[in-house]
Amino acid sequence: MRTKIVPRDQAGALGERLRREGRRIAFANGCFEILHVGHVRFLQGAKEQGDVLVVGVNSDRSVAGLKGSGRPLLPEDARAELVAALRCVDYVVVFDEPTADQILRDLRPHVQCKGPDYTEESVPERSVMDELGGIVRIVGDPKNHSTRDLLADIARRAKAVTSDK
Repeated sequence: MRTKIVPRDQAGALGERLRREGRRIAFANGCFEILHVGHVRFLQGAKEQGDVLVVGVNSDRSVAGLKGSGRPLLPEDARAELVAALRCVDYVVVFDEPTADQILRDLRPHVQCKGPDYTEESVPERSVMDELGGIVRIVGDPKNHSTRDLLADIARRAKAVTSDK
């Protein structure tokens, strides 16, 4: 799995090499705190958009900024390794920036994939993809899976188990 995980400062070189090889690069990103079926379906859909799928995993610092204190649940190295273990994922890059703008500029993918909680018009990095001449695609199943809901369900069930004793 480690060979699939690319250091952030090598994302540009990876993109250059893949384009030289004539590969269509799809990019997807997320926190991937607790890998669940929604993530798997999202990444499988993203893979269908290109020959190679590069996944950006938010660093611990960026997840804490996005999700608040106590997050992430798993450290970035573990989250990157879990994502890299998926057959549909070709490369993983951990990025520290608050948005995917800079990694998109460095990697220069042909397609940026986002989940169904967005529309092609509402994707925050859409202007960057327009600037790069790439496209945005919405992939994955309906957004009825989330880490937040999973955590709430775990907490509810744990409380029920402890109150039954």
